[in-house]
Parts: sequence; structure tokens; C-alpha cells
Amino acid sequence: MLWISRLLLLLSLTFGHLGAPAQAQVQAQARYDHTRIYQVELASAEHVQLFQALELASDSCSFMGHARVPGQKLTIMVTSHKVADFDDLLQSYNVSHRVLNHDFQALIDANYREVAPKGTPPDQFDWRRYFQLDSIYAWLEHLAKQRPEVVTLVDLGSSTQGLPIKGVRIAFGGENLTSVFVESGIHAREWIAPATATYFIEQLLNSKDAAVQALARSQNWLIFPTVNPDGYRYTFKGDRMWRKNRSLFGICRGVDLNRNFPFHWNVTGASGDPCRYDYSGPSAGSEVETQRLVQFLKDHVQSERIKTFISLHSYSQLIMFPYGHTPERVENYEDLKEIGQLAAQRIKEKSGRIYRSGSIYETIYPSSGGSKDWIHGLLQVPITFSYELRGPPDSEDLFILSAEEIEPTASEAFAALQTILEEAGKRGYYQSEAATTDQTPSSSSSSSNSI
Repeated sequence: MLWISRLLLLLSLTFGHLGAPAQAQVQAQARYDHTRIYQVELASAEHVQLFQALELASDSCSFMGHARVPGQKLTIMVTSHKVADFDDLLQSYNVSHRVLNHDFQALIDANYREVAPKGTPPDQFDWRRYFQLDSIYAWLEHLAKQRPEVVTLVDLGSSTQGLPIKGVRIAFGGENLTSVFVESGIHAREWIAPATATYFIEQLLNSKDAAVQALARSQNWLIFPTVNPDGYRYTFKGDRMWRKNRSLFGICRGVDLNRNFPFHWNVTGASGDPCRYDYSGPSAGSEVETQRLVQFLKDHVQSERIKTFISLHSYSQLIMFPYGHTPERVENYEDLKEIGQLAAQRIKEKSGRIYRSGSIYETIYPSSGGSKDWIHGLLQVPITFSYELRGPPDSEDLFILSAEEIEPTASEAFAALQTILEEAGKRGYYQSEAATTDQTPSSSSSSSNSI
């Protein structure tokens, strides 16, 4: 019977003591102790080639963007065990640089302390803390129950890992109104984006400002705070810096959903490598989350008269419009440029913060397969903007924005949204169907760059 004893011993070592309840698996959490954030300046073509090679060769250096042109400033996160090698590289090739942060984990630890406890009642929802997915959804459900005549809960369906993709429709009952669609949280680590989206909802429903009340009633609103729920949830329990969704591809996870839309997919500013942060997916529109958004927008762009699409991101303080995949200008380029500049000016007047505006390609970097290009290019939604919220391009905090910045960030973004809608309205983009039969929105751009 010796073999039975040995078998029982082996089983106990492998699976725990027989008869004891199985222990819940503890989620391992990524740490960034002594990870440094560098900003480097690429002074020459040699520098560009150097950092292009480094990005491909090293999994210890996380790039915030790609090395493209001389004169570019590039932010790079370097893990602690590679700091010496990286510093030696900078000295060897005479690369001008500065260290933005010497211990990124300290910043993350402070950020986690600003998260509201799980189970916080919906009536205690605020913009002084960050909230996890379940709390955001509970708040949306609470609003729909409290204000059923105005707020409707909308569920786009399940994500890759089976989580719902929830948002709200806000409608005060006006006739023949156009709609604004707000997409937020497509990149999981950008916590300020869902916080700003929920602030928009709060203002539209509860502001005492007469101008805001008029704005709320001038449109119908479709607002989705977290269109990447799997990724967002993972930033709280796994990796605060996670960006993509959570699809599994061999040894790596995740597709950058903002590179996955079926419009000029994977032509520039995206990767075919599943281990890269901007992996565009195995095919155009491959991801469940992308498919949910695409189908909903296709089904509702006409019936809801969606004329405005807003996408919320961070960071860099930008207000951008299509396209990202090409320098070719959209047909209403001049209108969007003027509206974006006026929105940036509104922010400067309100808070003193400097935002820049322009096309995605001109303003930040070339990218393809984004939701903004898709909805403007294929569904012809004319007023399409993407925010990069606080902090500034040389932020020492990257995506880890302190909770004390939530309300000022969201407030200035909402003020800019007011300007976008006011200016688009002045240019005729929200005319009734009857009025648009004989008249199209004005645009000072040439007609040679039609979609």
C-alpha cells in the first residue's frame, strides 16, 4: 500500500490538502518599482534609426509613440534593470534627454489610493476619486431608475471576456433632434477618459447653468464611458498601464481597439505583432468590442441622426479630427480646424491650459484603423473629434493623472464640447432633415479632398 501513500502525498502537494476547500487564485499585479520615464530628443536620422531598432529589440523599453522624424521628442519607460544600459546608450550616441520620473511605481501606488472602494453606493459617485467598472455601471443603472423619462440604459452586448459594454441614452423629448455619440475608455489605462464621460452625463442631467440645460436639450446623447471593459477592469487588478483589450494570442494578449476599425486598417501607425501595444488585430474589425460599436453605430446613425462623434483619450492636451492614416484633408477640414481651435481657445480662457488642435495625422502621429476615421469616412458623421486630455505632452505622470485633476480636466473638456456643438450649429450641421433637403452645411474648404 506504499504506492497509495505516495500518490496521496503527491496529490496533496499538487492540489493542496485533500478535503480542504480550494483557494481562490490571487491575481498577480505588475509593478514598476524604480522604472524610469525618459523624454529623449531625436536630433538626427541616426537617432531615429537607433530608437526604431531599440523598440523592436527590447521588451524592457515601453515607447509612448514611435520614432519617426528628426526633431521629435519621444517618451520611453525603462524598467529598472535596463536603466544603466539605456543611460549608456544615450551617452554613447549623444542623445539629449531628461528623466521625467525616477520611480513610476510610487506614482501608481498613489493613484490606486485614489480609487473609491468597491461597492460604493451610486449616490456617493463623484469626481474626486476614480471608480472601478462595477461602480460606474451601478451609477448608470441608478440614473436610469431615477430618471426613466430621460435616461435609458443601453447595453451593446458582451466583451471578449463576457463583460457588458454599457452606456446611456439621454433624451429630454425634443423633436427631430440630432445626436451626439461619446466613446470613452477604448484605451484601458486612460482612467481620466471614463471619469470625464461620466462628468459629461452629470452635467447634462443636473447642471443648474441655463446654457448647459439648453445644450442638453438641443441634442440627444449616447455616452459610453468604458467601451473596453475587460482592459479597464484589468488596470485595477493586473497592470495599471494596460492599454489593449484582453484577447489571447499565444503568449501575448490584447488588440489595440483604436487600430482595429475596418477603415484603412493597418496601413500606418499600427503593429502586426500581438505583443506590441498598438497591435491592430489579426484582421480588420476582428475584435468583439469593435464589432459591437460598429454594429450599433451602423444601426443607429440614421435613426438617431448621429451628427457628432466624440472620442475621449489621454494624454497630451489635443483636440483632433480625422484623418489619422493620411495627410489628405477631409472635405470639411476648414470647418473642423476652426471649430477645434475655438474649442482649444475656450479651454485656455477657462483654465489656462494649452490645447492644440488639428488633424490626427498633423497633430500627434500617423495611425490607422481608428474609430474616428471609420465613423467619419464610412458613416459620414461630419463633426468628429478626439480629445487627448490632461496632462501636457511632456507630462511626468503619463496616464497616471491624480484624482485632484479629474474635475478640472472634465470641466474644461465639457466647455470645449459646448463650443464644438455651438460652432457646428452655426455652420448648419444640425439642421432638420427638411431644411437640409435644399441646403448643405457650409464649409470653407475646397471640394477636391472629398471622402
